[in-house]
Amino acid sequence: MTPVLPRTVRAVDTDQLLDLHQEAATLSFSQRLPVAWLRAHLAAEATHYLFPTLVQHLRHRPEVPVQWRCQLLLSVRTGEQIWGLLDVLPDTFDKLPETLDAASKKAIVSLIGRAETQLKWAERMTEAAAPCAGARQDPSVP
Repeated sequence: MTPVLPRTVRAVDTDQLLDLHQEAATLSFSQRLPVAWLRAHLAAEATHYLFPTLVQHLRHRPEVPVQWRCQLLLSVRTGEQIWGLLDVLPDTFDKLPETLDAASKKAIVSLIGRAETQLKWAERMTEAAAPCAGARQDPSVP
């Protein structure tokens, strides 16, 4: 029987989020970020949010369990919040404590809908760190 998708938001700390991504990697789930990337970019003492949005069945891979595809609101070291996706086992999600009131959940879902994607944020950070392409260099500097 397919588990019913909950209409809720769960809050996790950075260590819990890393564990969830590690589980997704171990199970070869398709929607996850590399744990090394998360360690490098997530704010260490932050709260992140998971919002399940669809039930993921891989009928072509029956050995893979049913997953809930969650939208994420991630807090990164720059102080921004960005959007991502993570596939989570229903039992794993159900074990996360329910800590948010209805108003907080509604506000978080609204933030998720407006957040910059992880990919766009990473591209922007890479561009900001790189020297300007085509900029004229001082000819006296080797």
